[in-house]
Order: sequence, then structure tokens, then C-alpha cells
Amino acid sequence: MRLISLFLTILLFSPCAFADTEDWKVAKSTHFFVFYENASADFIDRVIAKAEDDYNRIADALGFTRFNFWLWDNRARIYIYDDKAGYQEATLQPEWSSGSTLIGKKEKTIYSFINEEGFLESVLPHEMGHIIFKEFVGLENPAVPLWLDEGVACYQEKSRLESAARVLHQAIKENKFMGLDELFDFNPYGLADSSTVGIFYTEAVSLVDFLIKGFGKDRFVLFCQHLRDKRNFQRAMASAYPFGSIQELDAAWQKSLRDE
Repeated sequence: MRLISLFLTILLFSPCAFADTEDWKVAKSTHFFVFYENASADFIDRVIAKAEDDYNRIADALGFTRFNFWLWDNRARIYIYDDKAGYQEATLQPEWSSGSTLIGKKEKTIYSFINEEGFLESVLPHEMGHIIFKEFVGLENPAVPLWLDEGVACYQEKSRLESAARVLHQAIKENKFMGLDELFDFNPYGLADSSTVGIFYTEAVSLVDFLIKGFGKDRFVLFCQHLRDKRNFQRAMASAYPFGSIQELDAAWQKSLRDE
């Protein structure tokens, strides 16, 4: 399985930084500060262009209405290390991590490293997806399971979404597929096995895709609004979807996979 970019979201709620900004170059755009070490000017220009495009595209794709605009001092920060070793030394992320995010009331920072192959198309939209989703459903919302948070983030990656069916059919064939009950309890952050972690991410994006494509974007927005307001997953689900239980959602999702 091709794992271009696996990610780790850091949900800390007090301002923190892994790098001394005095040692970094900085580029600015309407909604972003981009800090970098030795990346080329062309690469940074492409980062800014892609980030600005994703800023509007992701919210529109999910159907979210913005109330928190990333302007002036509220701009998001992107730190781009020169290589994976520097990124991992600074952020203490596992070997499989290509990006991480720090999210708080006054904090939205993305950390990654120069990766021509995967940064612009996978890492950047994934991490921005985390921020935009958390701003909508609430930063410290116990009703939001990790698989949903990661599924929404992975939904922004075209390559992962396109390969999901193939990856999951292989996981089923090899008896590595996890049911929804397992996904609720699964925590990839302490695992070194990138294959198992990759299956978790792929199942997560498959579930989000099932909810959005199967029932429409408006239903998904309603579901997220109920998650934000009711702060209870099962009540939010029942208010937006025709599932009386998590088991019913699981059965409908797995049936859709078999029918593909």
C-alpha cells in the first residue's frame, strides 16, 4: 500500500511552538504566515497559493459557513522544516507522520517538511481540514471520535479518497478490516505499524465519503451542527441520518463497500 502521507494531529489548547521564529524566514499572505528554513522561493510561493485555495475550497466542500476568518494576527501558521529528521526531532512525531497540527482558541499551526511529492496535495489540505473541522464542531468536543476528525481531514486528499475502495477490499481480503466499534476505540498515535495506521485512515475517509455521497452535503452539515450543539455522537447521528444505532451505521457502510 502506498502511504505518501500519514499524519498526526496534536490537540493542545495552550499556545506553544516547536521552533524559535527568529531563526526562520517568513512569507505572508492574506490568511497565512509561512515559516521556512531553506526552502526555495518557488516552493514557498506554491505553498501559499495552494493554502489560499484550500482555505475556501475545504469549507465549501464540507458545506461549512465561516464565522472565524483567518486574518491579520489570526492568520494560520505553517512551519516547513528542511527534512523529515528536523521535523521529527522538533515535534517528536512517530516515523509515519508527515504533518501535525496544533489547534487552540488562538492557535492554528501546521508543521511539516519539504516534500515535493506529497506536501501540497496531501499534507497541507489534510492538516487544514483538521483546523476547519475543529473550528466548526468545537475544539474540545467529546462527541467527535478520532475516526471522524481524521476522516474529514483525509477527505481533502484526492489520492487517498480515490484509492480507498482498493485499499479496503485488500484489507477485507487479508482480514485486517476494522468494524466501526473498533474504529471508535482505535488510537494510531502510539503505533509504529504504518500499514495498520493506513487502514485506519482509509476506513475513516471511506465513512465520511459514505455519509456525504450517500446522504448529501446538507445532511453532513446538519450532523456536524448537532455534534457541536448536542455534544453526543449517537444523538447527533440520529438527528441527521436514518440510523438508530452505531451498529446500523456500520452495517450500512459495510454493505456499501461490498456493493462497490
